[in-house]
Amino acid sequence: MENKRVTIKDVARYSGVSIATVSLILNGNENKFTRKTVEKVMAAKEALDYQPNYFAQQMIIKRSKTIGVLLSDITNPFFGQMMSGIEKALYQENFVTIICNANFDEEKERYYLEELMRRGVDGFIIATPAISNQTLDEMLHSRKRPYIIIDQKRTEGLTDAVLSDDFTGGQLAAQHLIDLGHKNLVMVMPIDGAEHLQNRLRGFKKACDGHPEVSITIIDAPMNKDGGYKAAQQIIQTKATGIFAINDETVFGLYRGMEDAGKGIPDDYSIVGYDNVEMCEYVTPRMTTIAQSIPAIGETTARILLERIKDPEKQPEEVILPVTLIERKSTAPLTN
Repeated sequence: MENKRVTIKDVARYSGVSIATVSLILNGNENKFTRKTVEKVMAAKEALDYQPNYFAQQMIIKRSKTIGVLLSDITNPFFGQMMSGIEKALYQENFVTIICNANFDEEKERYYLEELMRRGVDGFIIATPAISNQTLDEMLHSRKRPYIIIDQKRTEGLTDAVLSDDFTGGQLAAQHLIDLGHKNLVMVMPIDGAEHLQNRLRGFKKACDGHPEVSITIIDAPMNKDGGYKAAQQIIQTKATGIFAINDETVFGLYRGMEDAGKGIPDDYSIVGYDNVEMCEYVTPRMTTIAQSIPAIGETTARILLERIKDPEKQPEEVILPVTLIERKSTAPLTN
């Protein structure tokens, strides 16, 4: 026969205090009672192996201690490194995450937002570009739900945001290829990409403005390995020798596509990626890339969201984190 579940009444009876006292102590209000009373309650909890009812506790403290995280592509290692930063910051404050993979689908994003609200999460981290600012305003901002945008888009001052200096990142990539003597450049990216991707493109073009001898070809491709692989077939039809891919995942596909086409890196093509995921050090040749502080993006995002939860009326905060060029072996001076 199954044992009867231990209740808060049992803990109160065992410790000789009221149910209200037990409830307050177990929900983080120990400072309202003497050390002796707290010790009695905690000893009773341990002796009876009492496990609080999560949903009942949530109703009392008006907090679920959970954060909903909306990702665009959970298979991209960028998000794995970012989540390590988010988890680190949230764990320190006894929060847990619920991760939803929207896969660039706005309908799924709306569904997940509604479900997360129904489950009473305390705040939202939005790391996907498909959902519009209008939808965010309708579903979260107007309902006074704490949320923060991460690495994807600007929200015109409506809420908090953590971004990378993508414009500078694009400049660094172009300048590096130009300094190596490359004049025919390709940028591989989704043409209708989100605002942060457009900023990389703007920075790339800006660095080329003072070099009339430099040409730029934009190749439309999704931000994944398959997109990079297929883009390689188009690139070899051009005169390009220097390539800037919008993220490292795209470069992994480019590597395979160039190998299958009998082309060498960097002998035939110099390639610059973006993100600096861990695999950049383990591919051959090791990848030159624009490095974002990926775990720092996650930690900073979680910290700002927790501050927003504590102080809903504080002014919106936008943090722009720096990027750097990490030069490895996938780029080389043009030799012909």
